[in-house]
Amino acid sequence: MSTLAARNPLAAHGVALDAALLTRALTHRSAGRENYERLEFLGDALVNTIVSIGLYQRYARAAEGDLTRLRAALIRESSLADIARSLNLSDYLLLGSGELKSGGFRRDSILADTLEALVAAVFLDRGWDECRLLVERLFERAFATVDPDAAKDPKTRLQELLQGRGLGLPEYRLIDSHGKDHDKTFVMACEVPALGTCEQAVGRSRKHAEQSAAEAVLRRLSEGAST
Repeated sequence: MSTLAARNPLAAHGVALDAALLTRALTHRSAGRENYERLEFLGDALVNTIVSIGLYQRYARAAEGDLTRLRAALIRESSLADIARSLNLSDYLLLGSGELKSGGFRRDSILADTLEALVAAVFLDRGWDECRLLVERLFERAFATVDPDAAKDPKTRLQELLQGRGLGLPEYRLIDSHGKDHDKTFVMACEVPALGTCEQAVGRSRKHAEQSAAEAVLRRLSEGAST
């Protein structure tokens, strides 16, 4: 964690930034009113847009739903935090004493927000072209390693697996639900009759419970294939 905001974590990428803008992009709200929150708002939209363009160009035949899932995998908080760590952003953050003591410099949410704030700072100071080039470089490894199948939701992956084996579709049924209307919990079952497999899962909505049950079936099938 540095108090020298003039140190630029993007220098290795050949990006120079206005000192005041850089300071704001690295400043957490715990350290002052002039912090990165507004920049993070803009940076979130920029990262979303640039990653979307990259996916659209790389996966010319992918359906909209698949592209959406791929983007979610690439720009989720943990993924952004990993990129921030590759820049050693923890060494540049400007945090209040409380955040320093609680280890805020290691927190995924702070690292991800700071990365997005830096992207916004590049856009405001250097323009769209340099901003886009930077994001593409930062996400280069993620673009190369993201698994299109892993980005699909469990129900989609299970359906495609069964169809590939010439088997019927899985069946989902409600086992139980309890709680008040605004705070219900659902128990759903996912059954593959052709394989004699059935798994149950709990979720805050029927959809989430179905996805978790499908994930459980996938795990069971994977374990069976490995034995």
